[in-house]
Amino acid sequence: MPPSIIVVIRADPRQSGRAVEALRIALGLGTGDNPLTVILLDNAPLLLAEDTDDVVDVEILEKHLPVFKELKMPFVLQHNSRTRFSLDSEFEIRETSDTEITASIAAADRVLAF
Repeated sequence: MPPSIIVVIRADPRQSGRAVEALRIALGLGTGDNPLTVILLDNAPLLLAEDTDDVVDVEILEKHLPVFKELKMPFVLQHNSRTRFSLDSEFEIRETSDTEITASIAAADRVLAF
């Protein structure tokens, strides 16, 4: 069985390009045979918002978002993220508890944090 990979993004996409770059890296990792999950914490769900005008490097983000939708790559967010952010409903989004997020990270074979 191929190793599972989790990419955790906590960087605020309005403050630096680090969050967009992390998402780009996740896309590259997700095109192989390894199961990949992207966990978006704090303000990182803004990457999946309907309005991304305030995101640093938005032009790079807009190039990659359609691929995430097409691949139905799973995004995991903290509970109540949908109420905090106006998220694009075309993404595969699952909200869960901090405890479950922690357990998922602990169980993964590889974890990259941004």
